[in-house]
Amino acid sequence: MSQFDEYDAFEGASLSARAMAARPMPYLDGLNPAQRQAVETLDGPVLMLAGAGTGKTKALTARIAHLMTTGRAQPNEILAVTFTNKAAREMKDRVGHLLGRTVEGMRWLGTFHSVCVKLLRRHAELVGLKSNFTILDTDDQLRLLKQLIQVNKIDEKRWPPRLLAGIIDDWKNRALTPAQVSTADAGAFNHRGIELYDQYQRRLIELNATDFGDLLLHMVTIFQKHSDILDQYRRWFRYILVDEYQDTNVAQYLWLRLLAGGHKNICCVGDDDQSIYGWRGAEVGNILRFEQDFPGAAVIRLEQNYRSTAHILAAASNVIKGNEGRLGKTLWTDAEGGEKLRLIGHWDGEQEAIWIGEDIESLQRGTRGLRPYGLDEIAILVRASHQMRAFEDRFLTIGLPYRVIGGPRFYERMEIRDAMAYFRLVTSPSDDLAFERIVNTPKRGLGDKAQQTIQTIARANGTSLLEGARSAVQDGAIKGKGGAALRQLVDGLARWSDMTRGPVIAYDEADEAVLDDGLDLPPQPRFGEPEVSHVELAQIILDESGYTAMWQNDKTPEAPGRLENLKELVKALEGFENLQGFLEHVSLIMDNDRGEDGEKVSIMTLHAAKGLEFPVVYLPGWEDGLFPSQRSMDETGLKGLEEERRLAYVGITRAEEICTISFAGNRRVFGQWQSQLPSRFIDELPEDHVEVLTPPGLYGGGYGAARPAASFDSRVEQQAASADVYNSPGWKRMQDRAGSRRVSQPRGQTIIDVTATSSHTLGDRVFHQKFGYGTVEGIEGDKLEIAFEKAGIKKVVARFVTGAEDIPF
Repeated sequence: MSQFDEYDAFEGASLSARAMAARPMPYLDGLNPAQRQAVETLDGPVLMLAGAGTGKTKALTARIAHLMTTGRAQPNEILAVTFTNKAAREMKDRVGHLLGRTVEGMRWLGTFHSVCVKLLRRHAELVGLKSNFTILDTDDQLRLLKQLIQVNKIDEKRWPPRLLAGIIDDWKNRALTPAQVSTADAGAFNHRGIELYDQYQRRLIELNATDFGDLLLHMVTIFQKHSDILDQYRRWFRYILVDEYQDTNVAQYLWLRLLAGGHKNICCVGDDDQSIYGWRGAEVGNILRFEQDFPGAAVIRLEQNYRSTAHILAAASNVIKGNEGRLGKTLWTDAEGGEKLRLIGHWDGEQEAIWIGEDIESLQRGTRGLRPYGLDEIAILVRASHQMRAFEDRFLTIGLPYRVIGGPRFYERMEIRDAMAYFRLVTSPSDDLAFERIVNTPKRGLGDKAQQTIQTIARANGTSLLEGARSAVQDGAIKGKGGAALRQLVDGLARWSDMTRGPVIAYDEADEAVLDDGLDLPPQPRFGEPEVSHVELAQIILDESGYTAMWQNDKTPEAPGRLENLKELVKALEGFENLQGFLEHVSLIMDNDRGEDGEKVSIMTLHAAKGLEFPVVYLPGWEDGLFPSQRSMDETGLKGLEEERRLAYVGITRAEEICTISFAGNRRVFGQWQSQLPSRFIDELPEDHVEVLTPPGLYGGGYGAARPAASFDSRVEQQAASADVYNSPGWKRMQDRAGSRRVSQPRGQTIIDVTATSSHTLGDRVFHQKFGYGTVEGIEGDKLEIAFEKAGIKKVVARFVTGAEDIPF
């Protein structure tokens, strides 16, 4: 039987099924009117606009069950696509539960990629492949692109394989073949990018392979060029259902439109207010254009929320209505009561973490007048992964169990482990494990043979690997570029180690007395104050080793986040006297966290939280530049701001019972205090549904500026007003700055650019964390010669000083 005959046989079976009498439909009884309308509107295009917590999965699965129960379609005639395998499994299980039996024959329920790979294996020869083609993983893809870059004699450091992979992936997400990419779309590789893309696709055909982007791209191409095949699938797939339609990219959108172009029996389920993946190709315009793409479409809004309190829904709705590009809906609930959304400001990020830790323990004990909450019911949702560090440090210190969802814990992240290996080697040169980790990170041209040479020399002389490396470069055992890079590393480690101690100023008399006893020991030097602080030294190590530059040159989407994490690591050093103390602290707290089973607080990014819900949610770091993200707004302007606002909406609607938003008035960046402005999204919270734990006057009207201070709880106001931190010059300056802030418009970043050259001029009065106050007497690039009041004349990198008038205390 041919593949076409196979489906024609199913056609006959479905005709007889449709002639059967309708079966009982108990799954309809638990639906609200809007859900029932979405389930029973079977013919023609349907957009199920489902807000957060409105039971869209329940309606979607009931619709599938209804199609089969009424005889409209057999299981094999329904195409249902999702974005994750987990969602596909859940959908199939729910359909079986609604029907009271295991559903057989649902062959076309799965992710976009899993469905397309089945289709492509049937028609592989139409794009030059065999049916047994392989799908390359990311490592194989990068290896192939690296080969092409080398063959074309392109500088790999300037145009790394990951950059090219990202550009090609973007083209495939937009369903562009090499012939369809315009010069304007060529990206950073200019005209060479299109040429390399074409070579890459040809090489994949030669290897009988695809990457993940090809699975959709090839099927779109086949459907566009072979109308007979497209018509056959239109006939086989009588009904099409799509989950999370707001997250589709252009290729997925075209694929769906092609398949639904005949009968137009397509039901798309989504929420334009939860489209938060634009950075990976999702097009919110796909859902916004639905009625234009399918004239006469039924748009059914699911607005009754079964998750959150009225206060939480009102806050979320008031924030998201600031977006212009949306279809519009208003969430509501018939549940009564509940806690207002709480808003609180803190002095800095560390205080924010301390307060949240104490509040969690209070909730756990049930001492806030509410029911006790288990740790599994509590989540902290951050905008950027580097925010997790303060919470992890605090929770490890007080023994509060936690888990990080969607990635490793802060001190287990690759870039943090690399950086700390450098720090370990500076403080303990005999740490061979640290040396092995960083000797070729970043790449120094030291292959396995060179590293074996180092190990052989070290073993022969009974020394550490670092000493073995020093001997190898001195004796010429490792030559060429690798030898030169290794010498630079060895010399750098020695120099950085010396910088931890400062200059020799004398020899201890006690050591000389030991020599008088006849012991042949060298006198021990006494060192002066180090010329740079350990915080500055940490940054110097990362910069001079090339590690910072490695991530600055990396063009992958993850690189900016890794750089932010490195900044956060350097910031963490400020609470310790030296590098050694910090390394000991991390070792001890990580050792104490044995990862026992049991309840744990969940920490994750807002992106990772989509689709989840928790009784208690904390949303820290609501400060302009952090949230909304300055980088997102700089790159995409108003479009980026609207996606950030959708992210705020997603965060608030994760909460079922208690939602707390917080922000810090100050952040320390490489030892410098930076005043922060509360997020513009805080201005958009509705006063009647928010309990303000910090009066707005303290932030220059950053929230509820029109609301008189007298209307707040006087006890809270008095407590806040008496706190010394709120009367500091930095906070008063922030009040002045907040008064002139334009709400909901992209603006300049409040955090300084730590990579810029000096912005100081001769005669400026400045402040340094270690050396105190001084006056700029000389400028050379980004280095300043400063006459400090107590430490004398020092040369300091400009980013480690700030204007004396900007010190917030």
